[in-house]
Amino acid sequence: MQDIGIGVISLGWMGRLHSTSYQRIPSRFPELGLRPRLVVAADPLEANQLAATEQFGFEKAVASIDEVLADPDVEAVSICSPNFLHRDFAIKAAAAGKPFWIEKPMGVSAAQSREIHDAAAAARVATAVGFNYRHAPAVQHLRSLVADGRLGRITNVRCWLNADYASSPDGALTWRYDREKAGSGVIGDLLSHGADLVKYVTGQHIEEVTATSDIFIPERPIPTSAGVGHGGIEVGEERGPVQNEDWVAALSRLSGGAHATLESSRVARGHRSDYALELFGTEGSARWSFTRMNEFEVMLSDGEGAGGGSSSTEHGYTTVLAGPGHGDYARFQPGPGIPMSFDDLKTIEAAEFLSDIAHGTHLAPNAADGLAAAEVCEAVVRSAASRAWETVPRP
Repeated sequence: MQDIGIGVISLGWMGRLHSTSYQRIPSRFPELGLRPRLVVAADPLEANQLAATEQFGFEKAVASIDEVLADPDVEAVSICSPNFLHRDFAIKAAAAGKPFWIEKPMGVSAAQSREIHDAAAAARVATAVGFNYRHAPAVQHLRSLVADGRLGRITNVRCWLNADYASSPDGALTWRYDREKAGSGVIGDLLSHGADLVKYVTGQHIEEVTATSDIFIPERPIPTSAGVGHGGIEVGEERGPVQNEDWVAALSRLSGGAHATLESSRVARGHRSDYALELFGTEGSARWSFTRMNEFEVMLSDGEGAGGGSSSTEHGYTTVLAGPGHGDYARFQPGPGIPMSFDDLKTIEAAEFLSDIAHGTHLAPNAADGLAAAEVCEAVVRSAASRAWETVPRP
């Protein structure tokens, strides 16, 4: 087994998930011959530093990214900090020659995302971006259905990512609602996943968009304490303005001639994580929902779905439970009906990242994918302002 030294930047919810994902690689991906070693975590909060060593098993914890990048034992870095720190941290990592796995949105703008992409390319370091939903075995199988022509010519796609983590008007006005620090709100936070899923599954780039967006909760209470993730934050009586988008809807045209609709909300009451993808083709259709991550529905005209032709009295969808024949399912569970988890998707992502570093593969969603999604998001923002179709530059 080859040890590979890991440094994690920021030990909030996502940093903790990266840490445990690395730890699971030897048992889930033994053929890689890699044993991640949690060398150092960086976080300005003492409580998170303590958790790094006592709860997650890091050899040491520090306050600054500079200490992580200067450590000769660190061979790969996870950047899980707030969005507004991504560019500076990623460019520093590239300059230090450290491959990095960064969460999305990669930068708070397409310009920042391009800086990150270009810095990594110039330094020739491997990268990974946190587009974890593409790793669901059902999504991987839908991609193969498209690639194999089983759905025929793809005509249109629907993708939505609706959540209610920000639906309370009394939720704290954190950095997530600051345009300079978080970018385009739910567009960068959730719609970026949709842009990546559409490209990943169809193999077609989003070339043009027209969109509308809104801020439904214009003010929030100013926080008086720090927290982990979206919760555990105390607030005071004073309120401040929300500067970025709560909701967005977009129409798009794809490079292969298909059309796509995308929608995202962070204030959709009742939808904890209603993330879904529907594909329609000339020979069939398929759909997947994160709320039922371990299954998908398919209708194929070649007889493999229920019914077949539209004249059949059984015409419609067949529900398929994900199993060992779908994506990386067999690495986690022995047979259909035993669910995988969100954490498993991040383990797949971690394994792809380290494989790209150690073995020269090209498996993980990388900085080019992060830039592609950022260009879509920025075109969506421009379109919502111009009320016109906007072209998406292709990286």
